Amino acid sequence: MPETTQQEAGRGLWFGMAAYGIWGLFPLFWPLLEPGAADDILANRMVWSLVSVALLLLVQRHWGWIRPLLRQPRRLAMLGGAAAVISVNWGVYIWGVNAGHVVETSLGYFINPLVTIGFGVLMLKERLRPAQWAAVGVGALAVVVLTVGYGRLPWIALTLAFSFATYGLLKKKVGLSGLESLAAESAFMFPFALGYLIYLEVSGRGTFGHTVAGSYGWGHSGLLMLSGVITAIPLLFFGAAAVRVPLTVLGLLQYLAPVFQFLIGVAVFHESMPPARWAGFALVWAALALLTWDALRRVRADRVERAAALARTAPADATAPAEATAPAEAAATAR
Repeated sequence: MPETTQQEAGRGLWFGMAAYGIWGLFPLFWPLLEPGAADDILANRMVWSLVSVALLLLVQRHWGWIRPLLRQPRRLAMLGGAAAVISVNWGVYIWGVNAGHVVETSLGYFINPLVTIGFGVLMLKERLRPAQWAAVGVGALAVVVLTVGYGRLPWIALTLAFSFATYGLLKKKVGLSGLESLAAESAFMFPFALGYLIYLEVSGRGTFGHTVAGSYGWGHSGLLMLSGVITAIPLLFFGAAAVRVPLTVLGLLQYLAPVFQFLIGVAVFHESMPPARWAGFALVWAALALLTWDALRRVRADRVERAAALARTAPADATAPAEATAPAEAAATAR
C-alpha cells in the first residue's frame, strides 16, 4: 500500500509539472496565431474551449453536476463573474505576449500569490503571520521599483495578477473542479465570443476560415481551434495532480509557469532587462522565497503538532512506546 501511494504521488508530481510546464510554454504558442489580433484570438479561444471541454465531458459521461448547479443562482452568478475576470486575464495575456511583453506577463504570475494573500486579508479576514506580512511588503516595494524601471506602472502584470486572484477567489467560493468550472465559464463566454466572431467576420477582420496568399492558410484556422484544446489539457493534468500530491507541492510547482515565461521572454524573444527591472524582479523573487520558507515551516510545525496529538491520545497500553518514539518522530519530521 505505501508503495502504491508513493507511485501515485510520483504520477501526481509529473502531472503537476506537465500542467504548469504547458502553461509556462504558452508564450511560444500565441505568436503562432498572428496575424490574428488579440481580440480575434481570444474569441476563438473561448469558443473552442467550450467545444473541447464538452467533448471531454462527453467521453467521461460527466454531466450529473450540471442540473444541481442550474438550481443555484448564487453559484451561477459567481461563475458568470469568474468567466468575466478570466476573459480579461486571457485577453490581456494574449495581447501582452504578442505585443512583446512576455517578461511583464511572467511578473503578473510571480506576484499573483502576494495579491492572493492580500485578498485573503481584505475579503476573507485571514490573519497573516509576520513572514507573510514581510513578503507582502517586499512585493509592494518591488512594484515601486518596477514602476521606476518601466517608466510606468506595470499595468499588464498588475491586471494579470489581480484578475487571476479574483478568479481564484470566486472559484474557491463556487467549489467546482477545474474541468467543471471551465465548462461552466466557457458556456457563459460562448454566446458573447460567438457573436463577436460573427461581428469580426462581417467587418472583414476575422481570420478563422480564411486564407491569405503569402500570409496564412488553413493551418492558421487549425491553430485557432487548437487553442481550445491547449486550454483544456493542462487543466486535466492539474486536476490529476491535485488529488495525488499535497497542496504545498502544488504551491511550489506553480512557480514553474512564470519561470518558463520569464526565460522565454529573455532568452527567446530577447526582451530588454535593464538593472532596475532586474532589481524589481529580484525583490519579487525574495518575497516568494520568504513565502515558500514560511509555508514549509508551517507544514513542518503542523506535522509536529499532529504527532504530539497522536501521542497524547494513544491507548493506555501503548502509552510508553508512544512516549518513547514520539519525540524522535517529531524531530525527524521537523528536519
